[in-house]
Amino acid sequence: MPGHSSSLTRLRIALTVFFALDGFVFAGWVVRIPAIKAQTGASAGTLGLALLGVSAGAVVTMTLTGRLCRRYGNHRVTVVCAVLLSLGVALPPLTHSALALGLVLLLFGAAYGGINVAFNSAAVELVAALRRPVMPSFHAAFSLGGMVGAGLGALVAGSLSPTRHLLLLTVAGLLVTAAAGPTLLRHEPPVPPERERPVEDVPRRLDRRTRGLVLVFGLIAGCTAYGEGALADWGALHLEQDLHASAGAAAVGYSCFALAMTVGRLTGTMLLERLGRTRTVVAGGTTAAAGMLLGSLAPSLWAALLGYAITGIGLANLFPVAVERAGALAGPGGVATASTLGYGGMLLGPPAIGFMADWFTLPAALTSVAVLSAAAAAVGALVGSAARRADGS
Repeated sequence: MPGHSSSLTRLRIALTVFFALDGFVFAGWVVRIPAIKAQTGASAGTLGLALLGVSAGAVVTMTLTGRLCRRYGNHRVTVVCAVLLSLGVALPPLTHSALALGLVLLLFGAAYGGINVAFNSAAVELVAALRRPVMPSFHAAFSLGGMVGAGLGALVAGSLSPTRHLLLLTVAGLLVTAAAGPTLLRHEPPVPPERERPVEDVPRRLDRRTRGLVLVFGLIAGCTAYGEGALADWGALHLEQDLHASAGAAAVGYSCFALAMTVGRLTGTMLLERLGRTRTVVAGGTTAAAGMLLGSLAPSLWAALLGYAITGIGLANLFPVAVERAGALAGPGGVATASTLGYGGMLLGPPAIGFMADWFTLPAALTSVAVLSAAAAAVGALVGSAARRADGS
């Protein structure tokens, strides 16, 4: 069709903007958590319970969002959730108790979970239409947005109150949505030429094999998100507590991991085109397992930082591939299932590491990231082998 290629390009740019906006807004909120903790007077324990509101709101909303996407379309739901996310980020600094903070974070988490399902579902359709494995590039935009949001947040933390800072994020989010949203609203989701019906028309009752595959890809996503959550919450503490690094050097640890993950996602399309999905998952999981063994057990700071970076490169493309395959099999419902299991892994990771650290040691607990990364690689290999046998039959 005339203009079809340029239309897909505009859609890709608009979706990339929304992925980056999501990371930018979420990171801007995260860097103000210490100030909001002081404002609410919450203890560490009550703050932890309040912060569960984000994860709870996201996980509960994800399944519902899959249904909304099927009914109203991924593009419309993406734009609406972007507006809600932008408005929701301004609410936490208006609270003055842990209970109130937890309640507004439920709303913020609901918008965060909703937009993740919606734009991932839209990205799955675009990947199929482009016939190129570009899913990692969208998640790279999320990572870059997060890095920019965290960096700007750190710069303005000393001069702007949390209320003013997060209100500026609201304004920025609404402006970006107003600029990029019309592109999504004007264009219908793309349908690959060889497919006669769009992803939304995937039957709601899937056969047992398809449901099983979606759950498997959700498991891979969960293993990946477990590692991300564990390193975000415990990586710096391991460097400071076990390797006696300074607070500044310990903070570099997660930066190494996040930067390496971003680089891995920026090169993910090329990697997928050369290796294919199965070998990318197997190589990524194996690399992450080796990196985390080094990061958790190395006796020196520099070796541990190298391990964190290797882990980031290994995990970079597992979540995008898992979500894309689940969406290709089952539409927005598949994306919702894989995302729910993925964020469930992120929710489970930090407390699981804490319990294991109490029972054993923190370095030993962090090796669970290596175990689950290896498990993701093994599951990916088994799924690829089963698919090849099915094709052969």
